[in-house]
Parts: sequence; C-alpha cells; structure tokens
Amino acid sequence: MVYLDHAATTPMRPEAIEALTSALAVVGNPSSIHSAGQQAKRLLEESRERIAATLGADAIEVIFTGNGTEAVNLAIKGLWWSRQASAPTGRPRSRILVPAGEHHATLDTIEWLATHEGAEIDEVPLDGLGRLRLDLLEAELARDAASVALVTMLWANNEVGTIQPVEEVARLTARAGVPLHVDAIAAYGQLPIDLHGLRRATDAPRGAGLVALSVSAHKIGGPAGIGALVLDRSAVVEPLIHGGGQQRRLRSGTQDVAAAAGFAAAATCVHGRLDDDARRMSALRDRLIAGALAAVPEARLSGDPGPDGRLPGNVHLSFPGCEGDSLLFLLDAAGVAVSTGSACQAGVPEPSHVLMAMGRSESDARGALRITLGHDSTEADVDAFLAALPAAYAQAAKAGLAGRLTSFGR
Repeated sequence: MVYLDHAATTPMRPEAIEALTSALAVVGNPSSIHSAGQQAKRLLEESRERIAATLGADAIEVIFTGNGTEAVNLAIKGLWWSRQASAPTGRPRSRILVPAGEHHATLDTIEWLATHEGAEIDEVPLDGLGRLRLDLLEAELARDAASVALVTMLWANNEVGTIQPVEEVARLTARAGVPLHVDAIAAYGQLPIDLHGLRRATDAPRGAGLVALSVSAHKIGGPAGIGALVLDRSAVVEPLIHGGGQQRRLRSGTQDVAAAAGFAAAATCVHGRLDDDARRMSALRDRLIAGALAAVPEARLSGDPGPDGRLPGNVHLSFPGCEGDSLLFLLDAAGVAVSTGSACQAGVPEPSHVLMAMGRSESDARGALRITLGHDSTEADVDAFLAALPAAYAQAAKAGLAGRLTSFGR
C-alpha cells in the first residue's frame, strides 16, 4: 500500500517506537514521592522539556492531553470560562471570533459553547485561497474588542494546506487585549513554531495575543493518544478535568509517561531535520501537483498555489463531475491511500465545508481529494499515485455525482 494520508496520521518513527517501548518498562506513578515514582517523573519531565524546546516554550507551559482535540477543547472552553469569570459587571465577553473553514475540533467546541453557555460566534470569512481575511478580523476587533472572549484559528488549514497569517493575527489580538488560541496540529512538524518568539515579536501583554497552541503527537510520527496544549504562563484557563491537580491544576489525572517519551522522541527528530524535510516534501508536493494536473486537466488545485503559501506536504485537488469518495475507493483498490479531507469527517459523503467557505461550488466541494506527504514519502509513492489517477478519475466521472435524495429520505 502506498500511503499518502499523512495529515490524518503519520507512521510512528523508529525513534519514537524505541522510546515508547523502553518507557513501558518504567514502573511508578510520576505523582508518587518514592524513588520509583520519581524515576517515572524524571522521564516525564525530561520529555516535556524536549517537546517544549521544539515549540519555543518552557517545559511548565506544556500541558499533556489525551489528543489534539482535547487540547483544542481545553484551550477554547478554558479561555472562554476564565474570560467570563473576569468580565466586568454588566459587560459580558460573549463573542468568539473564528475563521470560516476551521477543523471540527474547533467548530464543534464553539457550537457547544453557543448552545450551553450563550457564546456568540462571529465567523470571519476566508478568501478564495482559504486564508483568513485579516481586514475583516481587524474590523471585528475594532468594533468592540471588550466583548470578545477569544480568537481561535488554525496555523494552517488542515484540508487545503493554506498557511494562515498567524503573526499578524497575534499582533492584532495583542493590541486589542484579547487572547488568541492557535490550532497548530496540522502545521507542527512542517513549519517552525516559536511561542515565545511570536509573543515578543507582537509585543503581547500578559494574557493577550498568542497565549495557547494545540499540537498532537501522532501527526509528527509519535504515538496516538497524546497531545499537548502549550499555554503561556500569563494565560488563565479553567480546567476541563478535575481531581488530583496534576499539570498546574489544568489537567488532572495520572500522566502517560511512555506516550510522553514517544512524543518527545518524535518531536526531537522532527525538529532536528525540519528544514531538510520541508524541502524534500515540497519538491515531492510540487511534482505531484504538476503530474496530477497534467494527467487530469479538468482537476483544480485548492489552497495557495505559491510554494511558500501552503504546507510542504499538502496537495488538495477538486475533480469535477465525480464524488471524492468514489475516487478514494478506486485509488484504494489500486493500492494508494488518500483522503477526502479531515479524517474526523471521513466516511460521510458531504461537500467540504472548507471549500464552500472559500466560495467554491458544491460540485468542487464534493469532488475533493487531499493527498498528504510525510517523513517517509518517496518519489515512488508519487509515481504510484500519478499512475493510478487517470483510470480512477475516468471511472469515478462515469459514475458521476451521487443523488442527494435517497429512498430513506423520501
């Protein structure tokens, strides 16, 4: 099988497997004060330090979570609750500013806050490349920054790969006195990330500007089941989980030492070869784009076409007149694994909400494929995809678009 769905999850790196399996033999709860517990704690905290070093943060600012989705929930709900608690009497901070086309970890979280907590969601439009409209965000902040609980956004769009203007948004939110959370799960391991550097560059005051980053281990070749919220010391959030007070009382519960060790090994490996991997993946990406558009001239590239405007490992194409799911299954039968978009939404034949937010047609949004490269991708993988694509597209186009009404819906 040729695996080209690294944005969903990427194979564990050998270094991470070795670190994980070695740490499984370590006995002791890191919250215990006896020597076995302290040995486990030492390994846990060393892992935290190594991960922090790859994100421009201090170790104490890394809060381990069960996955990236939990990190997003902790950031958004935690910031929301703390901002309500500190709001002046009679001046609620009910607004959440969010770009259109975000990952469902964010969309479902803010929808929950709107339903259960009375949050007002102000969606900021994207441009045709999938990039946040900075002018419209600036206008929303200028309209009434005091009513804004937080701004949340992706570092890079997880579907179309467009890199977002994070530094500019961090500067706007710092100036407005509003906290910013960035979902960096898709970007981590492909782009340099420096929390402290960005806060310095944007003159961020305490508790405002970029204060929170979400990341996940399995996107960089670490184990599934562990993520992290990187939380600046000045940020105040309410916890989701109570009981024990671990991790600055922000995420109680016994911590997974072995998963943290595997995460740290992957993070160190990725960080040490970030530039080389980005160059290699970018070359494969550009070759795949050129080959796909030559093989299927009807196809259309989504996202920023510039070499530096999209993630190094991301290709997102729309194929008119066919369902993305049909293409996916046909390519899978030919031995090539790709995606129709976010893996969290895979299997549901709906148009891409990201493409719709970019102003694309429903046909484009239903005929989309996301092809993503990783640390072990090769030219042979690209060749296999390009060889399988024309026949898969011809067969999928012959089948056409599925009817929107089924016998069950009549």
